[in-house]
Amino acid sequence: MVDQMYMYAKEKYSKWGIDVDAALAVLKTIPISIHCWQGDDIGGFEVNKSELSGGIDVTGDYPGKARTPEELRQDLEIALSLIPGQHRVNLHALYAETNGQMVERNELEPKHFENWVNWAKKMKVGLDYNPTLFSHPLAKEGLTLAHPNEKIRKFWIDHCVGSRKIAAYFGEQLGTPCLMNIWIPDGFKDIPSDRLTPRQRLKQSLDAIYAESISEDFLLDAVESKVFGIGSESYVVGSHEFYMGYALKNDKIYLMDTGHYHPTETVSNKISAMLLFTEIVALHVSRPVRWDSDHVVILDDELKEIAIEIIRNDAVDRVKIGLDFFDASINRVAAWTIGTRNMIKALLYALLLPHDLLKKHQDDGSYTVRLALMEEFKTYPFGAVWDYYCQEMNVPVGEQWLKDVEEYEKNELFVRQ
Repeated sequence: MVDQMYMYAKEKYSKWGIDVDAALAVLKTIPISIHCWQGDDIGGFEVNKSELSGGIDVTGDYPGKARTPEELRQDLEIALSLIPGQHRVNLHALYAETNGQMVERNELEPKHFENWVNWAKKMKVGLDYNPTLFSHPLAKEGLTLAHPNEKIRKFWIDHCVGSRKIAAYFGEQLGTPCLMNIWIPDGFKDIPSDRLTPRQRLKQSLDAIYAESISEDFLLDAVESKVFGIGSESYVVGSHEFYMGYALKNDKIYLMDTGHYHPTETVSNKISAMLLFTEIVALHVSRPVRWDSDHVVILDDELKEIAIEIIRNDAVDRVKIGLDFFDASINRVAAWTIGTRNMIKALLYALLLPHDLLKKHQDDGSYTVRLALMEEFKTYPFGAVWDYYCQEMNVPVGEQWLKDVEEYEKNELFVRQ
């Protein structure tokens, strides 16, 4: 039945000059960077673990949270087995493994991530990385790289300098550049009396972090903005304008998180603008519900528009797609599976649109035809193509993956205490 439906879909799309087989060939080449922190509610494995802070919160208490690096990697393996394609895994510094020794974040080294690298080699996945500038005693005041205390600021600078070396180690070992993204929670709850000086300090800190040149064969440096957060409602040091300006002036990658803008803004509308001025754009795809709530990604209009902007602008190699959501109210392996499969579905949907024809109608002023076709293609049988793709990639078709998760939940996740 899957093959029959696929042949029907191919015929439908071929009438518009769309080569479905070629679309699937492109889809296979697009990696999604899957965030490890969905699996353990951003807890990490530090010996001196701190409570979540920096405006980050996870709600829910569904059983089965990963308690050890081994459990987290095992959970990731299950999710990867249900997701078509070859992808990446994104780590935070607090997922270091120190063999029970207390190692401060500014002292972390590549050796503390050897297990992750060996696992990535076995799984044939790339690794991405983030220094962790939250959930720490020296971040309790809501300021890190912009802190007025030079010693505290130096601690976080050293952490980020070390993180670049760890990320470069990932890239060198795995043969694929590691994208290292810096996000900080710095800001003020109430109206500041000085907006400029904290940003001057942040700029100086970033300049110090990036002082050493590291080959892009191993490391891709990115910075991430935010409009507001819990505890920084009135002012965020690393605003959109700050980081976009810094990235463009200093040849860094600007990372856009779909939840880090005003509720009426969409990241899909920003992608084409950024592509005109920078070679690479990075994304953290999430689902904000009224604010930066990091819900599991669903196949909604914005996700489709993000994928469309990547595909129709021939930017598959220029947009680095990462995910960033965390929901502890549902099965965490299922959350990874749902969100990542939806991101891939959106890319497939975009690959099966007649972009050149739609552009021509726009240039010709044929807005009626443009709108009509865009709406008609929403009900074209891309689902049949998706089922075929899953079948060819040896992952469950349709909702069949739920059986695997339920079995794993029964035998493994529910056993965890």
